[in-house]
Amino acid sequence: MSHPFLQLGVPRDLTRGLEELGIVTPTPVQEQVVPFLIQNSSDLIAQAQTGTGKTAAFGLPLLMKIDPANRDIQALVLSPTRELAKQIGKQLFRYTKYCDKKIFIEVACGGDKIDMQIERLRRPTHILVATPGRLTELLDKDALTLEFVRYAVLDEADEMLSMGFKKHIVEILKIAAMRRATWLFSATFPDAVGDLIKGCMSANAHRIQIDTEQVVNRDIDHRFTLCPRAEKTAFIVNFLKRRQDERGLIFCRTKYGAIRLGEELREAGIHVEVLQGDLAQRDRDKVMRAFKKERVPFLIATDVAARGIDVAGLSFVLHHQLPDQLEYYTHRSGRTARAGNKGMSLALIEPQEKPQLNALAQKLRVEFKEWRR
Repeated sequence: MSHPFLQLGVPRDLTRGLEELGIVTPTPVQEQVVPFLIQNSSDLIAQAQTGTGKTAAFGLPLLMKIDPANRDIQALVLSPTRELAKQIGKQLFRYTKYCDKKIFIEVACGGDKIDMQIERLRRPTHILVATPGRLTELLDKDALTLEFVRYAVLDEADEMLSMGFKKHIVEILKIAAMRRATWLFSATFPDAVGDLIKGCMSANAHRIQIDTEQVVNRDIDHRFTLCPRAEKTAFIVNFLKRRQDERGLIFCRTKYGAIRLGEELREAGIHVEVLQGDLAQRDRDKVMRAFKKERVPFLIATDVAARGIDVAGLSFVLHHQLPDQLEYYTHRSGRTARAGNKGMSLALIEPQEKPQLNALAQKLRVEFKEWRR
C-alpha cells in the first residue's frame, strides 16, 4: 500500500524521513495544505494551531521547492519564539535525512551569540528559520541577503503580532520583495493579522479555513471547578500530589502570580519550575530543558512566557485563572492532547466567573463539564 504522504504528492525520500519520525497519517491541516502548496506557487492563509502538524504542512512543500545546487537563501520561515524556531529547524532537518542532495537549514534567534550566527550564515544556507527581532539585527549588520528568497512563511502570525513584531515583519517582507509566495499560518485572526494580510499578501490568497470545531482539539477534555481564590493553592497542591507520575502545565495570568504560586507549591513539597517574562534567556533554557527531559514534572507559566512551548506527553493543563482573551484559552489548552493523545484542560473559576465560562464554551463550541473534587 502506498504511503499516505506519497498520495499527497510528497516524494519517497521525504516520506522515508517522515516514517522514521513516526509521521504516517496526515493531519487535516496537512491533507489540505500539502497538495495545494506542492501544486501552486501562490499566497496561502491557513488557520492552524500548534500541535496540528503545520510544520510538516508547510515544511515538506518548502523542501521540495528548494534548488540544492543554488547556495543562496531561497526560503524564509519567521517564527515568534526561539523555542519554536529551533524546533522547526530541527524538524526540517530530520525530514531531509534520506534526501540525495543536501538541503542546508539555519536557525537564527535571540539568545544565541550573534557573531556565531553571522559565521554560520557564510556557509551555504537554503532555508533560514528566524525570529523577527534577530533577523532584523542580522540584516542591519549586512550578514545575509534576502534577494533570492522565493517563499516566506509566517508561522503563528497572531503570536508574532501580539509580541510587537509587526514593524519587523513588514520590513523583512519588503526586503524579500522578489518572493513568489507568502504562506501565513495563524491559530486566530484578530484585526492585526487582517491588517498584515492586506498589506503584505495578495488579495487572491488561497484560504484554508478550519472551523472552530477543528481549531479546538477534540481530544481535550474541558473541565472546570468552582474554587474561591483563597482555596486555589490548596486545590492545586492536592491535584498535583495525586498526579506525581504525570506531567502538566499550570497557567497564571500575571508574572507575580506565577512566581508566588511557585513558591507556595514548593513549600508544599511539589517539584515545580516557573517560566515568566523576567527570566534571562539562559535561565529560561535551563527551565525548559529540565521540563522537556522530565526532570521536573510540572511547569507554571504566564501566557506570554509560554509562547512557543511544545512539549510532548502533557496529561493536563491547569488554569489558575481564566485568561483575558479567548485565543489565549485555545493556545493554553492546546498544549495537552498532542499527536492523537488525550488530555485534560481544567479551569479553576470563582463562582462569579460562571457567565465568562459559559461565553467561552459558546464561542469555542466546547462543553465544560464540572470536575468533582
